[in-house]
Parts: sequence; structure tokens; C-alpha cells
Amino acid sequence: MRLAGGRVSFAVRPRVAAVYGGLLAATVVVFAVSLSVGEYAIPLPRVLWALAGEGERLDLFFVRDVRLPRAWVAVLVGAALGIAGAVFQSISRNPLGSPDIIGFTGGASTGAVAVILVFGGSVLQVSLGAVVGGVGTAVVVYLLAFKQGVQGYRLVLVGIGINALLLAVRDYLMTRAELTEAMTAHIWMIGSLNGSGWGEVVAVSIAAAVLVPVVLALGPRLRLMEMGEQSARGLGVPVQGTQVTVMLAASALTGAAIAVSGPISFIALAAPQLVRRLARTNGTALLGAGLMGALLLAVADLIAQQALAPTQLPVGVVTAVIGGSYLIWVLYREWRTGHA
Repeated sequence: MRLAGGRVSFAVRPRVAAVYGGLLAATVVVFAVSLSVGEYAIPLPRVLWALAGEGERLDLFFVRDVRLPRAWVAVLVGAALGIAGAVFQSISRNPLGSPDIIGFTGGASTGAVAVILVFGGSVLQVSLGAVVGGVGTAVVVYLLAFKQGVQGYRLVLVGIGINALLLAVRDYLMTRAELTEAMTAHIWMIGSLNGSGWGEVVAVSIAAAVLVPVVLALGPRLRLMEMGEQSARGLGVPVQGTQVTVMLAASALTGAAIAVSGPISFIALAAPQLVRRLARTNGTALLGAGLMGALLLAVADLIAQQALAPTQLPVGVVTAVIGGSYLIWVLYREWRTGHA
């Protein structure tokens, strides 16, 4: 396609466009259903009226004050985790190179738990602790994995080791905490969207508005780096600078998402791989991973709300069941192809 009299042009692949459009449409459908169903069911026409500020008082309360912010948090957090997962899988060139596996989620959760248990911090301080923990872990993993560049399996192995150490620190803090504080931290660590409000929506929206453009702008460089560092350098890509910048941005994005929802697992692992298989793309699909992550978490949260209604499950339980099955399949596939 050519725009501005031919001065701007870009390629459009019909299959990719169809997959992305389908993911967006499916997310909109799940979003609408999540506003409608519940213990107080609201027909879709009344949901639309409530969104416009009209209708019964209970409709307005449940749609605009209870369900809408939670639905937005699910979409935004899922998109952030999907994009972050695509970044780390691209850098490591490994389907297991997601924040869940290589320690960045563990770093963010350990930072948040430390703020909760040691400092008794506020919601804002817990959020900052998660971001600092995620970014700090990314720096440590990068430095330890660096040896004439960063190789995929070395990054994954170092990240797994750092993640184990961080989980040990987090568990130690839990054993030293008072019972009420430990319960608060434990509930947060499961990963839940229960009680999400407009404050959480604003927080993750600001983080996404700042960090996602940085990651997307570096997307073309990531695709070139997937061909190999020497080839990327030959094409003029500053490999190390790109790696550091995009890792810091993706780590901060992971920390910001975790700060409002807790460490929701496996979205970052599964979303990039699923969209690549659907769209049949060979390179990094950052936008597609974001769309897939938003859909996966929106569906998981809907299941968490309705599976045992009126009891609401933490969404982290649902993603762990789905993602654990996916991880087993990935490991089996890697073993069959001789990569593991």
C-alpha cells in the first residue's frame, strides 16, 4: 500500500491482516460479554445504554463502575504481557524465552512483595517496586548472560537460575512476615483482577502509552537481529544498544502490568507463539502478540468469573491451567525437533 503520493509505502499480508482483524473482533465480543454476564445479568442493548450514560441506576453501577474497568485491565495487561513476551522470545530466539520463565516476572513480583512485607507500602509504592524489580532483574540477567553478545539459550538458562533465586528470596520474606501481611502478599502473588478499578486502568494505560511505542519502533531491528547478530550488524543495526533498550522497555512494561494484576503466568509465553502459528509469520509479531495476549487474558478472566459463579477465581489460576498445558506441548515439540 502507498500513501501520501507514494512517499509512504508498506506491505500488507492478507493472512496477517485477517488474523489480526479476527483477534480484535474476538476481543471485542469477549469484552462485550464480560460487561453483560454475571450475578446481575444485563442484556447487551442495556449495556450499550449504560455505556452512553443512560438507563437504570443498577445498570450504570455494574457496567461503568464494576465491570468496565475490570474488562479494560484484562485487555491492557494481556496486551502488555503479550508484547513483552514477544520481545524476550525474539531476543533469545527461543519459544521459552518469556518473562515467566527467565525471571523478569519473578523479579517484578519479588520487588512488589518486598515492598508489601518489608515497607508496608501503598499501592503506588508496590507498583514502583514491581517495575524496579523487573528492570533490575533484566539488567542482572543481561550482564550475566553477556559474552560477546547474548545467545538465546544462555539467556534462558541464566534467567531460570535468577528466577529460582528470586523465588527463594520471596518465599523467605513470606516466612518472616506477619500473618495478615503474608496473606495480602499471597493473594497478590496468585494474580487476580478482582476489585480492579479505574485507578488500575489509568496506571497500566500510562505505562503502555510510554513503553509500547518504544518497543514497536524497535520492532524492525528485532526482526533483523533474528537473522543473527553478525547479519544484523552488517545491515547497520546497533545490536547491543537495541538489546539493552528493548529489554529495559519490555521489563518495565512487564512490571507495570504485574503491578496492577499480580504475576499472571503464561500469557507472555503463549501469546507470541500462538499468533505466529495463526498468521504463519517467521519474524517478531509484536502487534499480533499484543492482540493475542489481550484476547487470552480477557477469555481467562471471563472463565474465572463464571466457572464457579458466584465464587470468583483468581485469573492466575485459570491462566496457569491453560498455560501449563501449553508449556508441556512446547517442551514436547522442542524435544521432538531436537532443540531440547
